[in-house]
Amino acid sequence: MGNNQLQKTMKKLLGILLLIFVANLLINSCTTTTSPPDNPENICHIFVQYPKWYRDTAQTQQKWGVPISVQMAIMYYESSFRANARPSREKILFVIPWKHPTSAYGYSQALNSTWDDYQKAAKRKVSRKNFADASDFIGWYANQAKKSAGISPSDAYHLYLAYHEGISNYKKKSYAKKDWLIDRAKQVKSLAAIYQQQLSKCEARLRK
Repeated sequence: MGNNQLQKTMKKLLGILLLIFVANLLINSCTTTTSPPDNPENICHIFVQYPKWYRDTAQTQQKWGVPISVQMAIMYYESSFRANARPSREKILFVIPWKHPTSAYGYSQALNSTWDDYQKAAKRKVSRKNFADASDFIGWYANQAKKSAGISPSDAYHLYLAYHEGISNYKKKSYAKKDWLIDRAKQVKSLAAIYQQQLSKCEARLRK
């Protein structure tokens, strides 16, 4: 292939990549979702801003036994409460955004395959951009981790490790050499404890 032909091919490829990038920007800009809470560090403030989120997580707690504080800590570290959150795109030529490294998406950052399993179990149409569904997914997943790996639904540390690695990999201790993941699990545990302390001071009002 001559230099001229190669240059034409590269221009066409770059043009296609640019069109894909612009199309993604337009799609994302047209998508209406709930904005992240103004003060994500305080669970009482979150639920005052979004009262339905309290009802959703309370329902999950009652159904699956996962404390509200644990659910919210996982979502904080997974998506920062962004309905359309995805992992950062890989880049071509260090500049042009390309595909996402995984299929993780939504409040819970559930993978396509795991979400499909959840949807089959739920026997209804569910969406990763729906907060109530994301909350219920975390409860469902925690129940799988309890049955398969003996993890307590209130054990934020080990639940997060299993949540991130997958239950089968967790049982193989795949996290053992991932210091960054162990640190993250500790952060989830710490935030869950903070959330629980905060919630104890405002939950009576939220129930009204």
